[in-house]
Amino acid sequence: MTLRFAAIGLDHRHIYHMVGELLAAGAVCAGYCPETSDPRVLDGFRERFPDLTQRPREALFDDPDIQIVLCAAIPVDRPAIAIRAMQAGKDVMLDKPGATALDQVAALEQVAAETGRLLSICFSERFVVRACETASRLVAEGAIGRVIQTTGLGPHRLNRAIRPEWFFRPESFGGILTDIASHQIDQFLHFTGADTARITAAATANRALPDVPAFRDYGDILLEGKDARGFIRVDWFTPDGLPTWGDGRLFLTGTEGTIELRKYLDPDGRPGADHLFLCDRHGTRHIDCSAEPLTYFTRFLADVRDRTDTAMPRGHALRVTRLAIEAQILADGGTR
Repeated sequence: MTLRFAAIGLDHRHIYHMVGELLAAGAVCAGYCPETSDPRVLDGFRERFPDLTQRPREALFDDPDIQIVLCAAIPVDRPAIAIRAMQAGKDVMLDKPGATALDQVAALEQVAAETGRLLSICFSERFVVRACETASRLVAEGAIGRVIQTTGLGPHRLNRAIRPEWFFRPESFGGILTDIASHQIDQFLHFTGADTARITAAATANRALPDVPAFRDYGDILLEGKDARGFIRVDWFTPDGLPTWGDGRLFLTGTEGTIELRKYLDPDGRPGADHLFLCDRHGTRHIDCSAEPLTYFTRFLADVRDRTDTAMPRGHALRVTRLAIEAQILADGGTR
């Protein structure tokens, strides 16, 4: 059975890999809605996928031959699109963050339970990173024992000149911890095997953008699960001289070894991305993960067909989202 999907919410460039990877996994795009807050994203979409057809949003929701909706809308708008799609009988893949407020998370949980639809979030810093695929396999094989601590670093380049207006409004994108740090929370739960976690400390700051005082360009989180602890640091301070948008790193401490991921570059000079460094009782070694296959998208399609949850445990996406929002609330000293 060939599955058909629609792209609704072309406001963030993550829609490119969401669509591209589902096409590569064998699904068919039945159309996209051209509504966007950023014409540059739409132009880039049309350049990458010139053969896809634009259709009115409601026609895509109402098409009974579409099984999946992909969404990278403005974050605050994603829950309403996901709810409309699930109520129309479609499974959903959202860009992160999946929501910006706790009441949105509760509404998504309720509708997902009522409809039985799959609600997944494409955490690209795990699902589109081959080194993370290798690390997942090694951890599952017991290469470093039980993971007891993770340190996730998610620096990003600001690229201020090309950011849309909503990017600087926390009420629209959720804040730096809700947004970026959701990746590292996802990785903490995944690699430690925890069902959930508790935020023990969280902080944010505006260090370099005094003209947008509500925006935060730095954030960090301490969290703990049943048998593990984690530290997260995210920021918008990637220097222009770095040859990629951020030197994303993940450190896994296990009872029998350690793993370090340099996801996007090796500062020691090895070419390309997806570098993994393993240290165990036998010694240390570098692993080139560039040929490791990505599995999330093929597994997601299999889950849609078989009503399983091999790509992501059911409920995981919203547990991550809830934790990220709770961290943001704690850092902000308020409620949302």
